[in-house]
Amino acid sequence: MRILLLFVVAILLSIDMFLIFMWAPTEVHMGHVQRIFYIHVPSAWIAFLAFGLVFLGSIQYLRTREQKWDNFASASAELGVIFTTLVLVTGPIWAKPVWGIWWTWDVRLTTTLVLWLIYVSYLMVRSYSDNHYQASRYSAVLGIIGVINLPLVYFAVNWWNTQHQRLVLGIGSTEAGLDPDMRTTLYFSLLAFSSLFVWLLWFRVFLKKTEDMVRENTRLGTDQ
Repeated sequence: MRILLLFVVAILLSIDMFLIFMWAPTEVHMGHVQRIFYIHVPSAWIAFLAFGLVFLGSIQYLRTREQKWDNFASASAELGVIFTTLVLVTGPIWAKPVWGIWWTWDVRLTTTLVLWLIYVSYLMVRSYSDNHYQASRYSAVLGIIGVINLPLVYFAVNWWNTQHQRLVLGIGSTEAGLDPDMRTTLYFSLLAFSSLFVWLLWFRVFLKKTEDMVRENTRLGTDQ
């Protein structure tokens, strides 16, 4: 099933790249650099999804103490950090020719950086503790607290006067002025990136389960 899903993901991403670079119209004012929009926005969506799943998995772990929920939350956090990193990289590439500067301490940019730092800290807590179960509990608490920053990132462009483009998807957004072909490409990118996230999460949870089995067998061997 994982191989089949990977095949589907590869097809969707290939089609997505064709739509982004060959089919979607070129934006009149920004030119070809605007095409990074179809990578930047889906990456942000996946980061939000991932950190939301960290929140749910962390609550379930603290409630049940079942390892599967800790694996689910930590795998989601890893992927969330990866996609937030992609957001922070593609954003300045887009901003430089449009704003004339790689980085500005805009509220949306700053809160996104804080979000990235929170979940990097989450992963560091897990990595540097010698006690696996203690690290799981502490990181679960951080994973729950960290979700508070998500609405700040999302609504920053509506709550404050920022340079960042207004919302084009979701609550409080507007699609006015978005070309129908651009909208289609964006929606397909969201589908392709979401399928990639599902496959990566599934595979990472599987690896974590394998790591747990190895850890338990090692512990039993040491006890004997």
